[in-house]
Amino acid sequence: MINRIKQRIESSLKVKEALLQNEALLREIEKSVEICVEALNADKKLLFAGNGGSAADAQHLAAEFSGRFYKDRTPLYAEALHVNSSYLTAVANDYSFDEVYSRMIIAKGRPGDVFIGISTSGNSKNIIKAIEAAKKQGMYVIGMTGESGGRMKELCDILLNMPSSDTPRIQEAHILVGHIICEFVEEKLF
Repeated sequence: MINRIKQRIESSLKVKEALLQNEALLREIEKSVEICVEALNADKKLLFAGNGGSAADAQHLAAEFSGRFYKDRTPLYAEALHVNSSYLTAVANDYSFDEVYSRMIIAKGRPGDVFIGISTSGNSKNIIKAIEAAKKQGMYVIGMTGESGGRMKELCDILLNMPSSDTPRIQEAHILVGHIICEFVEEKLF
């Protein structure tokens, strides 16, 4: 079992090495920082969404912005769209689960806000619909996906597609990249 544990750690390291060597993706991470800084400086908000582990990542990253990261500072407006369980279950029941995020984007999203959609496959229907709604609202869209980018590849303003097709490795890279964005947004704003 120790060898299998080492293999998992090595596979995680390989994804991070590939990320480290991907200059184009590193530039997209840098652009994401700039877009978030610009939005937050203009009193706009960051709205996050994902499903399953990606919902947990969305909530985690929103908390880093709205709470604190490294600095004791003013809270920033960042929110994970799935945290209202009454809303989520009502819309899923009355409409469809595909509509849960797009309806919230229509309610909360304003021009200049940033939507960060997280989907390891890049094909989650409710994230795709939320991206479409965000674009109609005049929002900027950052997508976090796996290597292929899925359908999100053509829809996002910035695509942060992690260099892996293995869901756990993609999610580990999403948190790494999300933390990097949080750190540099906080540094630039404070």
